[in-house]
Amino acid sequence: MTKWRKPSSNTAYTPEEIEARLKEELPQWYFEDGWIRRKYKTSGWKATLMVVNTVGHLAEAAWHHPDLTVSYAFVIVKLMNHEAKGVTDKDFALASKIEEVLMWQPGKEEGAVLQGTPNDDPRFKYLKYDA
Repeated sequence: MTKWRKPSSNTAYTPEEIEARLKEELPQWYFEDGWIRRKYKTSGWKATLMVVNTVGHLAEAAWHHPDLTVSYAFVIVKLMNHEAKGVTDKDFALASKIEEVLMWQPGKEEGAVLQGTPNDDPRFKYLKYDA
């Protein structure tokens, strides 16, 4: 059951609505200082650059741009709609797409044809998946 009102796509949610929606839709994301955020842990610099490029591609295609904090083994993605001065449907939509693409593990799909990266081999590690 939805616990928040449905504002127009450019209307900011209240902090309580953001927390409820994150809990239901994006449990790995959190709300802090007016932004919804997610920290993606990587296996090192090469994987970090792949995450940054993936997020960059998705954001540019969506014409909605996050703030990123980039380090050797992690990327923090922060989303907030500057025009609305808060978190809107646009932020949730982009966060969902980023989550879907970055957390995709082809080898875990039923009937998987694509095997995915061999995370047990340090030469090929990519993201540190949540599950």
